Amino acid sequence: MPPLALGLVIVAAVLHAGWNVLLKTSGDPLRTAVRLQAIGTAVLAPLGALAWFASGRPAIEPGGVALALGSGVLEAVYFLCLSAAYGRGDLSLVYPLARGSAPLLSIMVGIGLLGERLGLPAAAGVAALVAGILLVARPWRALRATGRDHRGAIGFALATGASIAAYSAVDRVGVRILEPWLYGAFLAVFATVILAAAVAIGRRAHLLSVPAVADRPTSFWRDGAAGVLSLTAYLLILFAYSQAPLAAVAPLRESGIVLAAAWGALRLGESNGRREAITRIAAAALVVVGAILLAISR
Repeated sequence: MPPLALGLVIVAAVLHAGWNVLLKTSGDPLRTAVRLQAIGTAVLAPLGALAWFASGRPAIEPGGVALALGSGVLEAVYFLCLSAAYGRGDLSLVYPLARGSAPLLSIMVGIGLLGERLGLPAAAGVAALVAGILLVARPWRALRATGRDHRGAIGFALATGASIAAYSAVDRVGVRILEPWLYGAFLAVFATVILAAAVAIGRRAHLLSVPAVADRPTSFWRDGAAGVLSLTAYLLILFAYSQAPLAAVAPLRESGIVLAAAWGALRLGESNGRREAITRIAAAALVVVGAILLAISR
């Protein structure tokens, strides 16, 4: 992987973990998701338009716009599932599951539908991913839980991972048709409009219900910071996609899993004692190791 792409991915991973912390600790994750997406888009879209004019207004390929629209739909699904997961479960549970399951799902599709075969490094990566995800999620505890929230968090986190795998594949093609900054601007606008409409209609029809935390009021400035972090991280990833293969970028961007797991376990008090905190962080690190092994095996 080129050094520039590697640097972009690492910075994006840190920023991504940061805005997820802000989303999780907000009073209403779903409302915050809409606001952070809208605020970030309000910053990115004008910059994209200015860059387009400054570069001589190059032709905009309809195929690239169509891919941005498709990715916008998948991004809206991503935010809906992620908000639902954070409304029901811990940051140190949801984030590693959502981010770690994405490369694993891609491998499963490759093996099950495309007839691909795994070499030794890839097989070790899959084993590490599965072990790390199981240690983070501990489904045996979720199944014994008296309430449904914890189990719901796992389901929504896995659905988030599926949406990540889907939009990553679409974006990898999209940035080869349009410049990353232009593709990102279209994507941000589409995702914001679709997400806002889905939330407005869904809540009015009582189809969307995400548990809110009454003692954590939402904040415009907090949501704004999360929005800027979110779209900056995503734009960096789009530039990385234009420099390096998806198979290398997608797994390495999951390095933020360790940061999010550590923050949730240590700073948000999501673990019962130091031993459980260390277990969650170690499991998250194992997920990252598995993702890296998958990256270098391609």
